[in-house]
Amino acid sequence: MRETTWLAIVVGMCLTLALAAAQARAQDEEPEPPALPTQVEVPAPEDDPILSRGDNAWMLASSALVLMMTAPGLAMFYGGLVRRKNVLSVIMQCFFLMGLMTILWAIYGYSLSFGGSNPWIGNGEYLFMQNVQAEWTDEGPRIPLYSTGIPLLTHMLFQGMFFIITPALICGAFAERMKFSAMVVFSILWGTLIYCPVAHWVWGGGILAYNVPNSANYGGGALDFAGGTVVHISSGVSALICALIIGKRLGHGTEPMPPHNLTYTALGAALLWVGWFGFNAGSALAADGVAASAFAATHFSAAAGTVAWAGLEWILRGKPTVLGACSGAVAGLVCITPASGYVTAMPALFMGAAAGAVCYFACTSLKNSLGYDDSLDAFGVHGVGGTLGALLTGVFATRAVQDLNDGEPLGLYEGGSLLTGQIVATAITWVLAAVVTFVILKILDATMGIRVATQEEMQGLDLNEHGEEGYIFL
Repeated sequence: MRETTWLAIVVGMCLTLALAAAQARAQDEEPEPPALPTQVEVPAPEDDPILSRGDNAWMLASSALVLMMTAPGLAMFYGGLVRRKNVLSVIMQCFFLMGLMTILWAIYGYSLSFGGSNPWIGNGEYLFMQNVQAEWTDEGPRIPLYSTGIPLLTHMLFQGMFFIITPALICGAFAERMKFSAMVVFSILWGTLIYCPVAHWVWGGGILAYNVPNSANYGGGALDFAGGTVVHISSGVSALICALIIGKRLGHGTEPMPPHNLTYTALGAALLWVGWFGFNAGSALAADGVAASAFAATHFSAAAGTVAWAGLEWILRGKPTVLGACSGAVAGLVCITPASGYVTAMPALFMGAAAGAVCYFACTSLKNSLGYDDSLDAFGVHGVGGTLGALLTGVFATRAVQDLNDGEPLGLYEGGSLLTGQIVATAITWVLAAVVTFVILKILDATMGIRVATQEEMQGLDLNEHGEEGYIFL
C-alpha cells in the first residue's frame, strides 16, 4: 500500500510539472520555434519543409531498430548474465520500461527535451502531443513537419526510443536485488530530472549545444551525435551510484555467480549490434551521406572492440571468451555513439579498439580494486565507454564529415578546439547524474525501500517479485 501511494505521488508530481510547463508557455506572447539538434541544418525562416518519403521511411525503420535494442536485445543480453532465478526480473524491467517511458514521453518528456528555446529546459509546447500529432485545420488534416522534412511524429518516436533504453541500461547495475516498485519510481524520477534536462542541453539548443545562437555554449559547446552524454554517460554514472547505494549481492565475492545462459547474451549482443545502426545512423535524421558515414563508423568500432577485448583475454588469460567478445562489441558501440556522425571510418577503428581495451580493464581491474558490485558492468561499459567516446569525439571529429563551423576545424586532430567543450559537457553530465541519482535513491530508500528482503533475494526475484519462473520443466 505504501509503495502504491508513493507511486501515485510521483505520477502526480510529474503531471504537475507538465501542467506548470503548459502554463509557462501560455504566458509567452510569442513562443520561439523549437531548437534543433546540432547535427541538423536549420532551414531559412521562409523555407517550408517538404515531406521526404525516403527520409521518413528510414527514420521509422531506425525507430524500430532502436526499440529492438531494448527488447529483445538488452533484455536477452542482461537476462543471460544473471542467475537463473532472476532472468524474468531483468526481462520484465526492460519490457515494462518500454511501456512506462513511452507514456511519460508522450505526456511531457518530449516537450521538456525539445520544446521551446530556453537554454535550461523545454517548455509546454508539445505537452500531451499537442503540435505533434495530426490535427484538423480549415484546409483539412495537417501533420506537423520537422525541419528536415520528416513528420514531427517521426522525430518524437525516434527520440522516444532513446528515452526508453537509457534507464533500462541502469538496471544492469542493481540486477538481482532491487524491488520492482522501486525501479519503477526511480525510472520515472530519473527520466524526468536527469534525462530530459541533459537531452535539452545537448540536442534541444541548451547550455551544452554546439554552435547554437541561443545556447550558453559552456566550453564552446559539445558534439553528441547519438547519445554519448545524453544516454551512456548519464546512465553509466547513475549505474555506479546505484551499485554503491544498494550494496553488493548476497554472497558476492564468496559464492560463484556465473551467467546462467551465455547463449541469450550472445544473441542479445548481436541484436544490439544490428539495432545500433538505427541508433547512430538514424541520428542523421535523413537517408544521406552522414547516415552512411555514421553506419560505417558504428560497424567498424564494434568490430574493433570485439577483437580488442577478446584479444586481451586471449593474451592475459589464455582463452578468448564469448562474453568478452560480446562485451567488446558493446563497448565499441558505446564509444563511437557520440562521434559516429562526425568521424571518418578509420578513426572509428581506433576508437573501438581503445574502448575494448579500456572497458576491459574497467570491468576487471578497476571494479575489483574498488570493490563495488556493478552486476552487469553498466558503469564499466557505458559510463567508461561513453566518457571515452565523448572525449575522443573532441579529438577525431572532422569537418570532412560535417562542416558545422563555416570550414573551421573541429577536432584536435585537425587543429580544432572542440575538445574543450567535450570535457566540459562530460564533467557536467557526470556531476548531474551522480548527484541527482544519489538524492533520488536516498529519498526512495527512506520512504519505500529499494532492496528486496534477504530471504526474497536468496529465493530469487522471479518468484518473489512476479510470481513466475523462467524455466519450468515438466
